[in-house]
Amino acid sequence: MPHAIRIESHGGPEVLNWVSIDLPDPADGEVRIRTTAAGLNYIDTYHRSGLYPVDLPSGLGVEGVGVVEAVGPGVTGFAVGDRVGTFGPKLGAYATHRNLPADQLIRLPDSIDDESAAALLLKGCTVEALVERCARVKAGQRVLVYAAAGGVGHIMTGWLSAIGAEVIAVVGSADKAKAASANGAAHVIRHDQEDIAERVREITEGAGVPVIFDGVGKATWQASLDSAARRGLIVSYGNASGPVTGVGLGTLSQKGSLFVTRPTLFDYVAGEGEAQKSADRLFAMVERGAVTAEIGQRFALGDAADAHRAIEASETHGSTVLLP
Repeated sequence: MPHAIRIESHGGPEVLNWVSIDLPDPADGEVRIRTTAAGLNYIDTYHRSGLYPVDLPSGLGVEGVGVVEAVGPGVTGFAVGDRVGTFGPKLGAYATHRNLPADQLIRLPDSIDDESAAALLLKGCTVEALVERCARVKAGQRVLVYAAAGGVGHIMTGWLSAIGAEVIAVVGSADKAKAASANGAAHVIRHDQEDIAERVREITEGAGVPVIFDGVGKATWQASLDSAARRGLIVSYGNASGPVTGVGLGTLSQKGSLFVTRPTLFDYVAGEGEAQKSADRLFAMVERGAVTAEIGQRFALGDAADAHRAIEASETHGSTVLLP
């Protein structure tokens, strides 16, 4: 019997329910997937809490990998037995089986195993979009990366280092500092011991950094403003500490005519074949060793609530996968 996580209301991890489901045959344009691994992402907590509202009741999870078990009418390019992945936008990856639109599927190369793909697809394609499509980082640029030892931060640090950027990594512990350095960070700032902006100015001899990737949000917004170089770009892509609100445009002028963007992945991979192109670029970076699937912890799919508690308490490192 297929099972899935469902939420009937928004709230804390306790609203996640592991239930049996009835799954119809795939509709026109759909395929049925048997999940082999699902990825845990911070956006899942936003959907659960209601920070990003979803229609209820709802499934949860956007990142998953599995095997095609059935193909609906009108589907071409996929067959029973194919290994595929998805990073959304449809929710419901926390399930043993699910029906998905074929146009949301990513073809996986043989060189990428299922758990690695589940750990990498959403986070890796997010990094590809942020670094190469949004900020367009160039070799030699200094870049500030928050939560550099986390799921996205780990991939981003390795990616940026591989393309020749000088990464200034922000972390919160000695172990995470060691991990960021080993992953290619040129400088590491311990936010639990140092003032971030002061240290950035010291490293850059007062100039600040031209590109900042801030997935933390509210708690680091001021530090980002204070760390940016003149005409610098702040890419605010997450709300781990809460959303940034009340942004005054005059402040951006006072801080050096700054640019700020709040990107969404699906605006950068919109268009036929763009998601596959993003994934293929990710797979190429994996194959050259620039990106690794650092799986820090595994949970049973039915124990997704425990995984949510861990990520929200900053008790995870690297990526987390959920296994049926």
